[in-house]
Amino acid sequence: MKTLNDLKTGQKALVIKVHGEGALRRRIMDMGITKGVYIRLRKFAPLGDPMELTVRGYELSLRKADAQMIEIEE
Repeated sequence: MKTLNDLKTGQKALVIKVHGEGALRRRIMDMGITKGVYIRLRKFAPLGDPMELTVRGYELSLRKADAQMIEIEE
């Protein structure tokens, strides 16, 4: 299983599934990260966490711990 953490800067991927449960899963989905959406990794913060993504035409910052819950396909 490949997750959002496996992307390199500039790569684009398709979301296959959002794992997890409860409030954390709902928060990720409320940010627009749902099955079938394309995500592009723009860059990492200077210390490596969080990562900056482009989702549905807007920029979003996401912690690496949360990114591990997002299954992708390149």
